[in-house]
Amino acid sequence: MDNDTATEILEATYRALCQHGYANLTLEDIAGEAKRSKATVYYYYDSKEALFIELLDFIYNRYTARLPSIDGGTPQAQLDALLNTVLIDDGSAPGHEIRTALLEAKAQAPYNETIQTRLLNFDKALFERLLGIITAGVESGEFNATVEPAVAAEFLVTAITGAHTRGVAMDRSSEELSKSIIQYVNGYLLGTELSETTHQ
Repeated sequence: MDNDTATEILEATYRALCQHGYANLTLEDIAGEAKRSKATVYYYYDSKEALFIELLDFIYNRYTARLPSIDGGTPQAQLDALLNTVLIDDGSAPGHEIRTALLEAKAQAPYNETIQTRLLNFDKALFERLLGIITAGVESGEFNATVEPAVAAEFLVTAITGAHTRGVAMDRSSEELSKSIIQYVNGYLLGTELSETTHQ
């Protein structure tokens, strides 16, 4: 298999999906975006669903590559880096496009077990990274000793996923949506007082 051509088709699918949405996406759209013939697309992927599944694996590799390592630095610094990476679009990483593609996948997940399994991999990767950071912070005394790492990590995964969905579906800014999550981190994990603006 020509890996370069297969990657070009996946990248084209990625762009076309963000433009057209899954329901309206056709192999003709993908072929046009890739500047390849429809026959070439069919050679590598025999259906839109098969291509979409492969795309989720492709996006997963990009997504996990964006998560900073939990090695080095204090737990708070690691958590800050992680939250900045997954919450805030700086224009240099394909954050918004990834979130748009994943939102399309979530719409299909209730009807497709394979897609649902792929999405669980995203959740697992983020949960495990957060769990490692929070556990280290609690054990070192940097985070509140009463924090249950698994519960806090699960909450943050849910909050981050919700922020991504709202950001794409309602065109909300990533900076705005990140504020409440950062306030949670400061108020609960670090045990510091929230700013007065939190209560207004």
